[in-house]
Amino acid sequence: MAYETIKYDIADQILTITLNRPDKLNAFNMTMMNELIDAFDKADADDNVRAIIVTGEGRGFCAGADLSSGGDTFDRDAKRGPAKRLASGNVDYSDPGIRDGGGQVTLRIFKCLKPVIGAINGPAVGIGVTMQLPMDIRIASENARFGFVFSQRGIVPEAASSWFLPRLVGISQALEWCYSGRVFPAQEALAGGLVSKVVAPDQLISTARELARSFIDKTAPVSIALIRQQMWRLMGADDPMEAHKVDSRGIYARGRSDDVKEGVMSFLEKRPAQFKNKVSTDMPDYFPWWTEREYK
Repeated sequence: MAYETIKYDIADQILTITLNRPDKLNAFNMTMMNELIDAFDKADADDNVRAIIVTGEGRGFCAGADLSSGGDTFDRDAKRGPAKRLASGNVDYSDPGIRDGGGQVTLRIFKCLKPVIGAINGPAVGIGVTMQLPMDIRIASENARFGFVFSQRGIVPEAASSWFLPRLVGISQALEWCYSGRVFPAQEALAGGLVSKVVAPDQLISTARELARSFIDKTAPVSIALIRQQMWRLMGADDPMEAHKVDSRGIYARGRSDDVKEGVMSFLEKRPAQFKNKVSTDMPDYFPWWTEREYK
């Protein structure tokens, strides 16, 4: 796929995805949705990609949904025709055609097998902030601004943010930001736990790349992929026994792998490890341990 709204650049095993509509402050549209999903598909399939950074071109990260349709911006029927109806005349909400576009992006990021870092260079509101929530770490420029502005637009939070946001910052902070819909500075995002650090604008990408490098050097790609999914998916488990089950499968399966033998022997022999297992071909037989949820 040739990209129109994003840039896709790999250097030293780090993929940088840049939202690239600077004249619109990188406003989100359906083309960007499809391109982001494709980019994460491509990244997962490429063993040369070990970590991913997402940032924005120009002075903004993402200004939210493209509002060029005016009052019909969020009216699905006005833009794409009437949704399917049940025999009763009620809307068939299981129709995939009414799915939230931002949610399709965040669910794809959630499934990613590589570490994902958000490098938030400027304003990020609406989908511009909710798309960041399934990223593993968010680093903000001093120029960044954030806003869960949905209440001020008469709609509701999207992109599965009602699942992600309270888990990241707690229910009270999530509700304060969503109730008010106000735009707030990077330091408040840091204090509230939305971002892990705030840096000078000219240090943003180098800081993100340094962090990405620390995830790549000396680590086994398959271990990283499993760790990411364990942490995200088991965060909502109803009992620690569920984590114990998955941990036990992982220790057993990986304990017999060439990677683990190499990891132990390289440590004992005081030399750098050479991990050969690949995410594309060598994920263990218990993976995935979950059943994918369907939209219905």
